[in-house]
Amino acid sequence: MGNRSRTIAGKDITRSVADALQFISYYHPPDYIRSLSQAYVRERSPSAKNAIGQILLNSRMAAFGRRPICQDTGLVVVFAKVGMGVRIKSEASFSDLVNEGVRRAYLDPDNPLRPSIVSDVLGQRLNTRDNTPAVVHVELVQGNQIEITVAAKGGGSENKARFTTLNPSASVADWVVDTVSTLGSGWCPPGLISVGIGGSAEKAMLLAKEAMNEPIDMSDLVARGPSNAEEALRLQLYERINALGIGAQGLGGLTTVVDVKVATHPTHAASKPVALIPQCAANRHLTFTLDGKGPVELQPPDLSEWPQIGLEDLHAAALRRVNLDALTKQETASWRCGETLLVSGKMLTGRDAAHKRLVDLIDAGEPLPVDLRGRVIYYVGPVRPVRGEVVGPAGPTTSSRMDGFTERLLTHTGLFAIVGKAERGPTAIESIVRHKAPYLIAVGGAAYLISKSIKAARLVAFEDLGMEAIFEFEVQDMPVIMAVDIEGNSVHSSGPIEWRKRMAADSIARNIGV
Repeated sequence: MGNRSRTIAGKDITRSVADALQFISYYHPPDYIRSLSQAYVRERSPSAKNAIGQILLNSRMAAFGRRPICQDTGLVVVFAKVGMGVRIKSEASFSDLVNEGVRRAYLDPDNPLRPSIVSDVLGQRLNTRDNTPAVVHVELVQGNQIEITVAAKGGGSENKARFTTLNPSASVADWVVDTVSTLGSGWCPPGLISVGIGGSAEKAMLLAKEAMNEPIDMSDLVARGPSNAEEALRLQLYERINALGIGAQGLGGLTTVVDVKVATHPTHAASKPVALIPQCAANRHLTFTLDGKGPVELQPPDLSEWPQIGLEDLHAAALRRVNLDALTKQETASWRCGETLLVSGKMLTGRDAAHKRLVDLIDAGEPLPVDLRGRVIYYVGPVRPVRGEVVGPAGPTTSSRMDGFTERLLTHTGLFAIVGKAERGPTAIESIVRHKAPYLIAVGGAAYLISKSIKAARLVAFEDLGMEAIFEFEVQDMPVIMAVDIEGNSVHSSGPIEWRKRMAADSIARNIGV
């Protein structure tokens, strides 16, 4: 048809967006799996290797079960390049067509996705219950097709986006490396770091957001070498970020990023705007093209590319088993940083909204709806269960958001231990030490795998909060890693320091020919 005008039905846009969002909820991009598999093979840190193994096993299970890789099924971001020869047959706006696709995907009865979008952001922050609206970017281009990139961005990684305006002579690489070193692990590495440079403030952020959806090609770039300044910066950042030793889940290790993306745009002579956006281990995105012949037809990836990692590989070492129903302060005091535990028994759940309500009740001198004495609480907001599931994917949420509540809860409730994701701040660690209530982490990016450890679930409080309500889970051999012990030792501090030293020593040894 050449460059002649072409009609594309609005319903095909909606159907394609819905199908794409379902597709990326349970299928990782194969290029990410290949890169992560290579990282698994070369990883020398036992705890980081175990975390990567859990992510890979979880990915395979999610693909076969067609259930979400991660319980945080994301903020939907759409980049659309609309050919100027296209006529869209619809009475609805382009954004409305996209949002209807989002609505259908997130309310799909066979694979419901967790709605995380709230309206009235300065007030009550009410959940829209269908994950709309999406963030939609439309660019008019030559041609008679529509290319759409659909991404689902988790809150943990989105919250770590950063922006600065450097002096024109300042080093972008230094700023990026320094910034990544301060991000912690709430963005769920190993993932990607995407950098946008130039334009204006908003252009730099868009450059970074769009570039992170490009194919992973770092292995090829390392093999052939850079051909321009952007590729040279990518290589430099890839090496320097991994040399920080942050590692998988911030536990310390060889691989923090599997790729670094860099995109640039002309800018004002007085400016150098720089944006940094991390991409988490879920890495959900898909690009498709509509040409008027109907909705996109998506083909499942070849799952033979997914490595055959089993629980026996992850639990090969002699791990400590813990009975939560008979837990004592003496036992929790014996847990050591970096140790992997397999916990069984009953645990409670609770995250931001539930914590606020509990603290408000404490401050008001009113009784709590659940007795927390001697219990363990897990920071999680699970996906709704389907087809006989006890619970949907139930991975941890970023624990630092609960830091402001930790002292009052530990003081007034008698909690024995906490399970979440990523590092805790100094105030929370002080509370952990003061009350001798250790902090453990589950692996972010292993939500479906974790859900299979949950054998029963019942609602116990705050039903109106939906996925943020308090549940009681009965778990069997749920893997967790000791992160902060009762003396305040933190694996998120000691792990990266140890592996940064090891990699620096290895680099010196290579340079002197050892």
